[in-house]
Amino acid sequence: MSTQKTVRQQFGSVEQSDALRLDEDKAEQIIDALNTDLANAYVLYHQIHKHHWNVEGAEFRDLHLFLQEAYENLEMGADMIAERAQAIGGVPIAGPANQEERATIEFEGEDVYDIRTSLENDMEAYGDIIEGMRDHIQLAANLGDPTTEHLLKEILTDIEEDAHHIEHYLEDDSLVLESSTH
Repeated sequence: MSTQKTVRQQFGSVEQSDALRLDEDKAEQIIDALNTDLANAYVLYHQIHKHHWNVEGAEFRDLHLFLQEAYENLEMGADMIAERAQAIGGVPIAGPANQEERATIEFEGEDVYDIRTSLENDMEAYGDIIEGMRDHIQLAANLGDPTTEHLLKEILTDIEEDAHHIEHYLEDDSLVLESSTH
């Protein structure tokens, strides 16, 4: 095993891509936005995964399966975001501590909550992510990067769909009846 360590590129630096021909200043702004989206995706990924592990109750199976789909969607989107940041000359944010620090959403913590509270926490995080991604889509458009704009729109579609499903789960209407004590 080699003991030599060579840093190829420092985090926060931008290498000009001759092939993509995106101005370095523009690339830097887009990479910054993408790293925020990447950090947010992984913070929410871990929270949703936690809920997947801990969900209980009459609707366990449906929620367990939905939450798995949701965290898989977040991971797939995060991978696409990271690869785009790298392609335009950046270094994707990778360390969990750095991701949590960089994220604009906050992980709810290690405690286990009832599923309604958990989903409400997820809904709040999704809303913040959606607003941020819309801003980043506009940023990419304004900076003349239609590829990043298109990529973020595709990812946003999945995020909005999952948020909408959570909204349905949080509705009061249910087939499960409240137990009564007569």
